[in-house]
Amino acid sequence: MRYDESTIEKVREANDIVDVVGQYVRLTKKGANYFGLCPFHGEKTASFSVSPRKQIYYCFGCGAGGNVISFLMEYENYSFQESLKALADRAHIDLPEPKDGGEDRGARELKRQLLDIHKDAAMYYYRQLQTPEGAAGYRYFSGQRRLSDATITHFGLGFAPKASDALYRFLKDKGWSDEIISASGLVTIQETKIHDKFWNRVMFPIMDTNSRVIGFGGRVMGDGVPKYLNSPETLIFDKSAHLYGLNFARKSRRKYMLLCEGYMDVIALHQAGFTNAVASLGTAFNEKHARLLKRYTDLVILTQDSDDAGVNAKLRAYPILYDAGIQTKVLDMSPYKDPDEFIRAEGPDAYETRIRQAKNAFIYMIEVLKKHYDLSDPAEKTAFYNGVADRLCMFREPLERGNYIDSVSHEFMIPKDELKALVDRRIEEKGAGIRYDDTNRRPRVIEGQSLQTSGTAAYPEARSGRNGAAGTAKKPVPLSVQQNEKLLLSWICERPDLGRYVFQHIRPEDLQTEIYREIAADVREHPNHFDAASFLDRCGEDDEKRKAAAAVFAEFGNGASLDDMSRMDLEKGLSEAVRHVLRAGIDEKIASCSDASELGRLQQSKNELRSFKITIT
Repeated sequence: MRYDESTIEKVREANDIVDVVGQYVRLTKKGANYFGLCPFHGEKTASFSVSPRKQIYYCFGCGAGGNVISFLMEYENYSFQESLKALADRAHIDLPEPKDGGEDRGARELKRQLLDIHKDAAMYYYRQLQTPEGAAGYRYFSGQRRLSDATITHFGLGFAPKASDALYRFLKDKGWSDEIISASGLVTIQETKIHDKFWNRVMFPIMDTNSRVIGFGGRVMGDGVPKYLNSPETLIFDKSAHLYGLNFARKSRRKYMLLCEGYMDVIALHQAGFTNAVASLGTAFNEKHARLLKRYTDLVILTQDSDDAGVNAKLRAYPILYDAGIQTKVLDMSPYKDPDEFIRAEGPDAYETRIRQAKNAFIYMIEVLKKHYDLSDPAEKTAFYNGVADRLCMFREPLERGNYIDSVSHEFMIPKDELKALVDRRIEEKGAGIRYDDTNRRPRVIEGQSLQTSGTAAYPEARSGRNGAAGTAKKPVPLSVQQNEKLLLSWICERPDLGRYVFQHIRPEDLQTEIYREIAADVREHPNHFDAASFLDRCGEDDEKRKAAAAVFAEFGNGASLDDMSRMDLEKGLSEAVRHVLRAGIDEKIASCSDASELGRLQQSKNELRSFKITIT
């Protein structure tokens, strides 16, 4: 499903980015731009900037950037189509029928109907809680779980009657067809039997981040099995891609998220004032969940149960969160089993104290590991040290790894030099393809595998280039080169008319960073009007969009622009920016050149750059 470029541009131009962002962020005008606290990461000093001229935003702290459409996508977790529709409604623009095939239209219509039927089902379950038959469910929530009526209403809690076809009959009375009822997963329709998915259970509506009901969880009344039951996966429900309570938690003012184990933990914490609590939906925490959380926070505190299953859940979640770039801590709830039990026994203030005392997740992981060894036994003590060293290898950056070696050495009284040497040997061995058997610690070689120990590729899987082709990873562009290319682009994006002086000396393809080449080509193609907001729409991946936004969002100090600079300063700055890029290109050629005469010519060209100057007429 897609809309044509003219429709997208019409909607984007009808929604001033300052007005839209200003509904979510308190903005203050400084020079040509507006500044505020970034809504995508916690900060105390405003580094989030909005450009009314370019109609884009950029955070100098976390790198978030884009146009008015991508802002809603990132803040509200909308799809592109949902963001466009919201902005079109805001500007009172009727969107034309999108360009897609009949199959896409059919899927879109089915999704709409599934959302509507789930809304009807949620209302049905909620009303049943107020009936005599639902009194047992209400007693469970209000008496056993101590939930207020306001909390029950807030989360839309309900009750599924004992009759195994009660929901089916209700939906039929509402006019729903057997085809849609069956597709919803809420009722199983067979030739000889029709039965509801949920009956004699208290019900927990599961909502997406836009608070639309997409599924249900049900807890059985009594001793039936399974104790908890979730909706099956449908066109609108994928339990591995959603988190319970996130529709409320993402709006919390707290700068961290509490990751719980179940529905009642989330609800109890929200009722106690911790409106930033979420939980996975009866499935193990995974990479999708981590990426979803990363949109809203940089810190997660693990609050799963204190039993063995909860400990294992914490140990599984931590590496996933770390790989997503999320700082992780672990909350100690002893002597209680879960947050719900803790809150009922000790109250919110005590829980707030435990949050402040939350422990670094890696230190917690080593503490758990230590419990499995008798350190008075030399062999087990050696095995423990080996296990610690293996886990320290997860830190790819030497500085970060060194900091954790310092902390672990101090916390567990392991000689620092010995631990560092052990970790360095592990990294060297893994780089050679050596792995250790988990039981007897004997090294074994895995053919054809090596371990990258720096950058983001920390494991032996093949890295992909921008097109996703395995095994075709391009040589990384040095950070200094990227920064110089970004500097040049900031000039020509701020003043596209300056591009004619730049392109006399540099071609877009001379830039080494791919997304920067594309920006330069667009500026050259539209010398009188480079539309930054439109270009960002065409950036596919989030990383591309952020890198592009950083380049096109020029910042020259105190909110000033190039229009404030004298011609002499313009010439000086532009000459320096072009000189850096030209020098990087020559250095790259020198590094791969083996011909003496060619090396001499390249070196001469590099020397001539010292007097390079652009004259603006």
